[in-house]
Amino acid sequence: MAWQPKHWTAQQLEERRLAAGRLLRRGHLSQAEVARRVGVSEASVSRWARRLHEAGGSTRGLKARPRTGRPSKLSSGEWRQVAGLVRAGARTCGFPTERWTLTRVAHLIHRTFGVRYHPNYLAERLYRLGLSPQQPRTRAKERDEALVEAWLKRDWPRIKGGLEEAGGPLPSWTRRVVRFGPA
Repeated sequence: MAWQPKHWTAQQLEERRLAAGRLLRRGHLSQAEVARRVGVSEASVSRWARRLHEAGGSTRGLKARPRTGRPSKLSSGEWRQVAGLVRAGARTCGFPTERWTLTRVAHLIHRTFGVRYHPNYLAERLYRLGLSPQQPRTRAKERDEALVEAWLKRDWPRIKGGLEEAGGPLPSWTRRVVRFGPA
């Protein structure tokens, strides 16, 4: 079987329709055989044959149609500005913590440009801007790195040794401590 991409571009889909249209116009093959050759369902070929017939045998009926839809409320430059603000950080934009959420991005857009977006719409748009969902590691504000390091070097080997001497497998929580401890 020939390789087929998971996601076809509009141009590839149009090329496939036009190839099927040329095969249908020749009239040597059944719709089922055309469907097998171009790798689509018989229903699709039947639909394309009807379009071909309605266009008087011309393949212009199989050409890609322009995609319609509501234009974006923000220009591409404004979307780049949104990406820059998100990269600058949530605290810089007036939020109490550094964690970005889609709701916060929607509030930022509304505050900056006066345009409302539903938060669910923003995930794909932000991904196209090169932003991805990430969760910051939480750390205690009072954490003393020197104290943690000293504990891992001095106390942890003694505790772990005592557990090993007691016999049996170590509890699962001990693996977590070792994994994040010093190398």
